[in-house]
Amino acid sequence: MSNDVTRFLIVDDHPLFREALQIAVQMAYPDVATVEARTVAEALDLLAGHDPFDLALLDLNIPGVHGFEGLLQIRTRHPRLPVVVVSGHEEPRVIAEALSYGAAGFIPKSVRKDELAGAIRSVMEGAVYVPETYDGPPKADERSDRSELMARLARLTPQQLRVLQMLKQGLLNKQIAYELQVGETTVKAHVSEILRKLNVYSRTQAVIEVSKLDNADLFRDQAGF
Repeated sequence: MSNDVTRFLIVDDHPLFREALQIAVQMAYPDVATVEARTVAEALDLLAGHDPFDLALLDLNIPGVHGFEGLLQIRTRHPRLPVVVVSGHEEPRVIAEALSYGAAGFIPKSVRKDELAGAIRSVMEGAVYVPETYDGPPKADERSDRSELMARLARLTPQQLRVLQMLKQGLLNKQIAYELQVGETTVKAHVSEILRKLNVYSRTQAVIEVSKLDNADLFRDQAGF
């Protein structure tokens, strides 16, 4: 396939909604090529292929992933790909978190097809689409949550911070071991300590937590700021 063809990836396990998304895409961009994936694993396989995609439309509630894990997996491996969350969960907290994890927009599944088409067009033109009813993220606990996360990060050693940054980049243990010139066992030990100190239960949760901060915050203690 020619690389000048606009391609969208639709990631949703429900066939009827995949069809609805296809119709909305064709309304906005009649000449676009759409490819479907039922799982995040299928999506990652397609994204690793030779033909690039211009946009991904992702449902959050997909078997095999929990919460924002699917969004984080795609974003960490393909950071330049705009990913729009299309979800039945429309709470302001969910929208705010999706945007904080790098989503290019958030489209409720309850919108009409013409609104969906307009939202897709808006994102493709460079805007970040959110529903008209969205008033922004909750502000009350934002500062205290950030301070608490920074305090947990301060418990990490410089080497653990480097490992955490590589986890954020989507690197595997063997790739981290190669970069740091240590054994995989050492990397596994570092990862275990990172999870314990951050009080999370998986690598993905750790990435979600640190994605709330920029790199300057992540390495502030290491740099001696």
